[in-house]
Amino acid sequence: MEQQYIGIDLHKASFHACAVRGDGSRIWEAVFPRTRDGVTAFAARDIAGAALAVEATGPTWPFVDAMSAYGVRVCVVDARKTKLKAGFAAKTDRLDARRLADALRRDSVTSVYIPPSAIRELRELSRGRQQVVRLRTKVVQAIRALLLRQDAPEPPVRTLTSRAGLAWLQTVHLGPSSDASLRRLERVLHTLQGEARQADGLVRQAAADDPIVRALTRVRGVGPILGVAVRAEIGAIDRFATGAALACYAGIVPNVHASGSTYRSGAITRAGSPWLRWALVEIAVKAMRQPDPLGRWARRLAVAKGIKRARVALARRLCDQIVREWRQVG
Repeated sequence: MEQQYIGIDLHKASFHACAVRGDGSRIWEAVFPRTRDGVTAFAARDIAGAALAVEATGPTWPFVDAMSAYGVRVCVVDARKTKLKAGFAAKTDRLDARRLADALRRDSVTSVYIPPSAIRELRELSRGRQQVVRLRTKVVQAIRALLLRQDAPEPPVRTLTSRAGLAWLQTVHLGPSSDASLRRLERVLHTLQGEARQADGLVRQAAADDPIVRALTRVRGVGPILGVAVRAEIGAIDRFATGAALACYAGIVPNVHASGSTYRSGAITRAGSPWLRWALVEIAVKAMRQPDPLGRWARRLAVAKGIKRARVALARRLCDQIVREWRQVG
């Protein structure tokens, strides 16, 4: 059987497929609904043993899982690092599928890591907790802005989400419309606080059950919450030979432009998972407060270069410790 190279342009409701031979000639192309019947009809095209390329989008992982039952070698393409549009003026679903198939045939695609289902579940747990916390922060900011507009007294506590802070909010009374807004935001805050506590408990339980997370907590600044975030976003440490490679993946290394005798570095790349980048910087924030040599180095750098640059630089150095501690687990 001749080798097929199939490009998939995947969308919410449908996907366009194009299959080509090793010499680039087209075998077939068609559009299928992104349903169980659509996947079955696609598999009926005798795709066993084919190589398949699909860009990383929202519904990619369910599609990859569905393809695994048909003996297909799936490559999830990083669209930012794979050039597909050269020589084409138009951009359509059909052309995108053709370009993906051709790029796969020429072995010119850059693939991304396909996390197993357990890692995907851990990511949803960690990210879901962080999303609730961010919503809670927005509500707290809205409450503080409302109090400031109404010239209300300052809260007697640092955090409004504490028991004392929530109790104090009940004693605040504003004008009729403002008070109605405050009570509405207060109810939302109570709900989000309960959800955040529940999410915290689930994440901490996952941390206690995972030996890799327990090992990561030996790194300065890493607790159960951040340990689970790092564990979930990295997935497998053997993907990275060094801490520098991990830092590059997280997007906390500077852009470099070098040509001849000219060398110029700019802002960090911000490539890769924003959740991992957030976790590494949060770890650096905590590690910078420590009285150890690394913490003192970071504080000196903050004085010389600024607090933000120092945090990112410290996060890059902490990547070495993360890789080392993870590999000790095996």
